[in-house]
Amino acid sequence: MLILNLQPSHSVMVTQKTVLSVSKGDTVTMDCNLGTVTDSAALWYKQIPGGVPQYVLYFYYSYSSPRYGSGFSSPKFTSTHQSTSDYRLIINNVEEGDSAVYYYSTDFINKF
Repeated sequence: MLILNLQPSHSVMVTQKTVLSVSKGDTVTMDCNLGTVTDSAALWYKQIPGGVPQYVLYFYYSYSSPRYGSGFSSPKFTSTHQSTSDYRLIINNVEEGDSAVYYYSTDFINKF
């Protein structure tokens, strides 16, 4: 689970291992390691506390670009891969509305 917590004057991104300070307008990256699951896609979600999860994007390493959920698009959100099990979510030009919990899951059966 990855938490991006933005405040008007400053912001903090919290992961299980790292805390990064970011400011409005920055680019934030969040990494996803699927471990022993290979040849799989990464699905990224955004959840505002008290709200329901929103599907951000789906990315499979052989795709040229991600598949986006409703209301999400490039260049604000994008994804890259480092291997068949390592993915990265990138949020460009971070703003207060990006404050949320971000998390990922995998889909190794269906490739959208």
